[in-house]
Amino acid sequence: MASNIYLVRQRISRLGQRMSSFQINLNPLKEPLGFIKILELIASIFTFATCGGFKGKTEVLVNCPPEVTENKTITASFGYPFRLNHASFQAPPNVNVCGVSWDSHVLIGDYSSSAQFYVTFAVFVFLYCIATLLLYVGYTNLYRDSRKLPMVDFVITLVATFLWLVSTSAWAKALTDIKVSTGHSIVQELLPCQQKDVHCYFGSVTSMGSLNVSVIFGFLNMILWGGNAWFVYKETSLHSPSNTSTAHGQGGVPPPAGI
Repeated sequence: MASNIYLVRQRISRLGQRMSSFQINLNPLKEPLGFIKILELIASIFTFATCGGFKGKTEVLVNCPPEVTENKTITASFGYPFRLNHASFQAPPNVNVCGVSWDSHVLIGDYSSSAQFYVTFAVFVFLYCIATLLLYVGYTNLYRDSRKLPMVDFVITLVATFLWLVSTSAWAKALTDIKVSTGHSIVQELLPCQQKDVHCYFGSVTSMGSLNVSVIFGFLNMILWGGNAWFVYKETSLHSPSNTSTAHGQGGVPPPAGI
């Protein structure tokens, strides 16, 4: 009984020493476990940067002869988080375009829920990557000698892979709807443009190439996290329970003979 208590104290003492001793070990970064985590960190940055930093505008050309014979441009500006129903049209300053109060007319649609979920999740992933890299590099022995830390990391990796699939799919669908709502269809949706004496023509819309890139990075993140799940799984007791048990028993004082 006394020997068992002594063994427990020894293990607690070793665990405390590992937690209190931060030692930089770059070897995990040379292995798939750490290297893929760096790729996930970089991919998450591009994900929320390309989506969250977008700003654009769509333009409609309007004339109503004989009052206004030249095309006048009205513009609606939009961007993240893509509440298009808050983006009102603006006429040129001090110009009366067909006697219409254009600022009372807005784009159609609110896609903020998909966009904000996508960007927020990417930010949380970015923070988690920093935390895990710190654990891999600074507390290598603690991570690999522990049974719980790799298991928690494995579960979070699986959940993150699924959420990348869900959030990216939702954002890709929202982006498709945004392109429709800011494209040629706005001419048919604007009420003033339905009047006989008001002629409206679609002008242009800001290129959404960066938003397309954000969707690509979303699916890239899903692939990275799905692939990384295997390497995290190899660190858990599910993959090599015997090795984990041996690691926990190394360094302990053997019990006296006959116990």
